Amino acid sequence: MKVFITGGAGFIGSHLAERCIADGHEVWILDDLSTGAIENLDPVLEHPKFHHRIGDVTNEELVSELVDRADVVFHLAAAVGVKLIVERPTHTIETNVRGSEVVLKAAAKKDKLTFIASTSEVYGKGVKLPFAEEDDLLFGATTKSRWAYACSKAIDEWLALAYHRERGTPVVITRFFNTVGPRQTGRYGMVIPTFVRQGLAGEDITVYGSGDQRRCFGYVGEVVESLMRLAKQPAAVGQVFNVGNDREISINALAELIRERTGGRSKIIHMGYEDAYPDGFEDMERRIPCVEKIEAAIGYRPTMPVEDIVDRVIEAMSPEEDA
Repeated sequence: MKVFITGGAGFIGSHLAERCIADGHEVWILDDLSTGAIENLDPVLEHPKFHHRIGDVTNEELVSELVDRADVVFHLAAAVGVKLIVERPTHTIETNVRGSEVVLKAAAKKDKLTFIASTSEVYGKGVKLPFAEEDDLLFGATTKSRWAYACSKAIDEWLALAYHRERGTPVVITRFFNTVGPRQTGRYGMVIPTFVRQGLAGEDITVYGSGDQRRCFGYVGEVVESLMRLAKQPAAVGQVFNVGNDREISINALAELIRERTGGRSKIIHMGYEDAYPDGFEDMERRIPCVEKIEAAIGYRPTMPVEDIVDRVIEAMSPEEDA
C-alpha cells in the first residue's frame, strides 16, 4: 500500500508514518514544520520506502502530486493546541479549512480513500455524555476565539461528507480525543507533556482553573492502530468515528500522578485561565467519547491506562544519564 500523510512530521503523523513503514507500506509525508519536527521522523528518515517533502498543505500542485501517488491519504495537517488556536485564530481557520479543501479536491479527482482528522472539540459545550458521533454540536459565541478550531474542523467534516455524498469520494472522519504519547510537546498547551516537563525539572506544576475538569487520554500507538484498522474496513467509508479512551481523570489527579511519577519535588499550584489565555476563555468540565461505534466497526479501541501513558511520556522526556 502507498500512503500519503499530511502533517507527517507532527506528533500523530510521525507515529503513523513509522507504523506504516513497519508494516511494509511506502510512505510520503508533507509538512511545513511549523509545529512538526524532522527529528520526529528519525526512526524512518533513511528508510528506502520513506519519502518526505517540506511544504504547505495549501499548495495545490504539490498536494495533487502526492495524492496521485497514494492509495490512501491521511490528512492530519492542522493548527493544533489550545494556546496556538486562541492566539492565532486567523491562522487556525485558514490552515484547517483551506488545507482540507485542497486535499479533498485532489482526492476526489482520483477517487482516493481519504481520512480527515477531526477533534473532540467539535462537541463544543455539549453536556450529553458520553459524546456520540450523531449528537448535536454546541459551539460558543463567535466572539470567543476558543471556538475557531472547533468550527473549522466541523467545516472540514461537512466538506468531506459533501464530497462523499455528491461525488462518491471515499472519506473517513476521525474525531480524536486527547491523543498523547512520546514526541508530543507542551509548546501549545498540551497538558501531559507540560506537566511532565515541569515535574522533571522540579518546577511548579501549573493547573489552570479549579483542576476539577476531567479528560480522557488515548495513547498514540493505539490511535494509530485504530487508523490502520479503519483503513482496511470498507464499511467505514462515509462515517464519523470517535477515536480515544473513555476512562476519565481529573486534571488535579493527573497533576498529582505526574508529580509522584517524576520524583515528587514539584508543588502543584492553581492559576486562573486569565493568566494564560485572552479574556473570556472558556473550558469544558468533561469530555468523554462514546466508543461503541468504532469498536463495533473494527473490534478495537484504545484502552491503555493513563498511568502507563504518563510513564511512557516521562521515559521519552527524561534526560539521558551520563554513561
